[in-house]
Amino acid sequence: MPASTTLCRYGPGDVELLLDTLVDTWADAHAEHPDVADAGFTPDALRRQITGHARRDDFTLIAAYAAGLLVGYGYGFRCTPAYWYGEELLPHIHPEDARTTDSLAGICELAIRPGWQGQGIGTQIHQALLDAMRPRWVSLLAMPGAPAQQLYRSLGYQYAGPYKTAPDGPVLDLLLLHAPQPGPSGQPV
Repeated sequence: MPASTTLCRYGPGDVELLLDTLVDTWADAHAEHPDVADAGFTPDALRRQITGHARRDDFTLIAAYAAGLLVGYGYGFRCTPAYWYGEELLPHIHPEDARTTDSLAGICELAIRPGWQGQGIGTQIHQALLDAMRPRWVSLLAMPGAPAQQLYRSLGYQYAGPYKTAPDGPVLDLLLLHAPQPGPSGQPV
């Protein structure tokens, strides 16, 4: 991560003050991807999504700042496999431990402003989310073919199946990661 970039962790009570900036950052990060808006993902939908998710006690947001500007963020929360995958997809998730675990986190957004992409900020935010939530399994949804898929593959995510957030919604890629657990020395095992 560039030396001039700082990560900050926020919880549910902080979202109201950050919401406009989060939405602006997300819109900037997706400005050159019309397929995102075509799929129904808009700033207003994101605003509703973040507001709803921030009601969860285990909501965690990591923001990256450079010279006082929010240049990227990611957020997620711990949840049950039934909540995250949905009852229809749950029986098809493999390995079995990923569908029966009591240690799953869903990452809902990871957005980096275009001028800051490719500098390791997304990787640092992702790691900070894992460090904060300490899940055994992590899952996220991604647009098929999205440029972010390259980052997710480099982080170790595997395709777990197609996923629709609504019956008439777009088909997304459900990605799954077995998160390394820190050993006694604090290093991943």
